[in-house]
Amino acid sequence: MITLGSHDLTLEEIYSILFQREEITLSPESFERVKKCHEFLRDFSEDKVIYGINTGLGPMAPYKIDKENRKQLQLNAIRSHCSGLGEPLPDKYAKAAMLSRLNTQLRGYSGIHTEVIDLLVKLINSNISAVIPEHGGVGASGDLVQLAHLALVLIGEGEVWQNGEIKQTKEVFAQNNITPISIHIREGLSLINGTSVMTGIGVINLMNAYNLMNWSVIASSIINEIVGSFDDHFSHELNIVKRHKGQEVIAGYMRNVLSTSSLIRKRQEHLYGREFKEDIIADKVQEYYSLRCVPQILGPIFDTLVNSEQILISEFNSVNDNPIIDVENQNIFHGGNFHGDYVSLEMDKIKTAITRLSMLSERQLNYLLNPRLNDLLPPFVNLGTLGLNFGMQGVQFTATSTVAENQTLCFPNYVHSISCNNDNQDIVSMGTNSALFTKKVISNTYDVLAIELMTLLQAIDYLKYQDRLSDYTKEVYTKLREIVPAFSEDTTKSADIKRIRKYMEKNRIQADKKLPNLI
Repeated sequence: MITLGSHDLTLEEIYSILFQREEITLSPESFERVKKCHEFLRDFSEDKVIYGINTGLGPMAPYKIDKENRKQLQLNAIRSHCSGLGEPLPDKYAKAAMLSRLNTQLRGYSGIHTEVIDLLVKLINSNISAVIPEHGGVGASGDLVQLAHLALVLIGEGEVWQNGEIKQTKEVFAQNNITPISIHIREGLSLINGTSVMTGIGVINLMNAYNLMNWSVIASSIINEIVGSFDDHFSHELNIVKRHKGQEVIAGYMRNVLSTSSLIRKRQEHLYGREFKEDIIADKVQEYYSLRCVPQILGPIFDTLVNSEQILISEFNSVNDNPIIDVENQNIFHGGNFHGDYVSLEMDKIKTAITRLSMLSERQLNYLLNPRLNDLLPPFVNLGTLGLNFGMQGVQFTATSTVAENQTLCFPNYVHSISCNNDNQDIVSMGTNSALFTKKVISNTYDVLAIELMTLLQAIDYLKYQDRLSDYTKEVYTKLREIVPAFSEDTTKSADIKRIRKYMEKNRIQADKKLPNLI
């Protein structure tokens, strides 16, 4: 049981709630904050002009709303903005958005009634998530359209996810004895006005990006292992002088993964300890960049993810609607905390970083498949009859085209603003779009890494290196071989790739469990 409202949620706690179905409860002080904030707003707004309470919204803010229509205003705000299209967000992402919205409102600056808090807690603990369409928000007044679909569920309308199926909200609420919220004073605007959808997607993207980075370290370690790389390119001595933490961390990961390998070589033993009389040295003096420069390539990705975690977790624990109901200062402040620039920029950074990771994987794959490069393996790591069989030839096309799509998708969305809302929203973040593009890049990269891992398995079998691998990489090899056996005859590969991908997604490994900030 994780208590909300008493502290800032961490990435690990969010992961536990979303993926391990850890239940949540509320701290008494947070519940009391929400109650006091609602009461203050109710009294304070009696004789004052407060945006979204007794005025219209956006460009229609100059229009005064009579007291008898104010509850209808909140309902109209929800229903009118339920205009999202496209595929529904998977239920985990919708649950992340709900958790983010709940955590925001527990800060006690939104003015909503405690009914909202109670219902969100019940839905999250029951694993019932709102059906939220992907498309619709521009990320400036936050996720207006997507959050409206969440709010629609809270008033008992729309659709929900339950046990992997989409059902009518009314039906699910009736079956589970769940009562929708009532509208009191601000339950419409406070629910739809914020960054919770882009933040929820963004946090899951971050979790997956960490996982992909760790799997890339494993794949990079294995490829260095099977080609007999020298150990100095991931040595402490070489990497510590570059003065970047990420590079040092990745090099440390590789040393940890490869510490018991009998295949990795020491330069002193092979190149420094004897005299070379031949004009052309048969032994490779240095590996290709995709093998030798892994710390320098994955290091910036590590640093990017750590920095993004700080920003995204701050956003997840922030107050991000408008206006802000400040009980302590007995005032209401109007501004733009709903603007999604922080999330949008971090999503662009992550999708660029993960695109780069997929490019590294594709280059390592190409090295394995081309015998003129590796001088070690048959063409396309073909374990069958050359010419008759094709080995991994077909899957390379998939990896190459998928990386090319990533390269297109990683064009920055943060700078792609289009004015809308009668030019009220004249510069917008496109934060949810950025998060969705990042989600797609991450999904693509799982596929590319799965293809590389399958190829590495075949290479290990061809070289008969199973018993010479490090303890760590041998365990990875054994686990993956349990789900995808070795092959020499040509068979369809899509299902095998999907099985490896599923294993990667479910087994969130760490190259060094002593290091923080990793799921």
